[in-house]
Amino acid sequence: MDVVHQRCAGLDVHKKSVTVCRITAQGNGTWHKEVRKFGTMTDDLLSLGDWLRVGGVTHVAMESTGVYWKPLFNILEDEFEVLLVNAQHIKYVPGRKTDIKDAQWIAELLQHGLLKASFIPKVDQRDLRDLTRYRTKLIQERTSEINRVQKVLEAANIKLGSVASNVLGVSGRDMLAQLIAGQQDPTALADLARGRLRQKIDELERALKGQVRSTHR
Repeated sequence: MDVVHQRCAGLDVHKKSVTVCRITAQGNGTWHKEVRKFGTMTDDLLSLGDWLRVGGVTHVAMESTGVYWKPLFNILEDEFEVLLVNAQHIKYVPGRKTDIKDAQWIAELLQHGLLKASFIPKVDQRDLRDLTRYRTKLIQERTSEINRVQKVLEAANIKLGSVASNVLGVSGRDMLAQLIAGQQDPTALADLARGRLRQKIDELERALKGQVRSTHR
């Protein structure tokens, strides 16, 4: 089998540690393996990069485990050819599984060109992806919270959602705040309506007549 990477490294990445196997070619045609363990603080990762650089490493491979690969990728991507590999694509040899063996196995697979890298967008695209994913998550959480509020209101015999299209609109939030403060008078609560919702005062009075207990508040 042809060797495609003369100087490479395999990384077994965890939350608090990274085990690195560095493989370099010797002048007599043999291979030299070195294994070292690093922490995951930024200083530790910079030291890891220095160790790879001193060894003349050009290619690095690691598994895409959770989010723990991201800080390391950020440190290494500008100086090395970094392959992020799907864990399912790495077939381990039978036997006892250890961090050292994992790192060595990843390095050997990389050395012989047997790893397929996952696509990693450029940093600006990654940043945009993180922001859009976070925005989506916030929208989902907001929807979930609105549904929870609706369930609490229904449990308290408050039918605000049947009259107001947006329970958490300006008028709805004012009414909820007063309900939390202990206001029970449906007329006073309905009078908090603003804009077009004031056209539904009578319906609001009926909808806001409930049985709100301290648990609901």
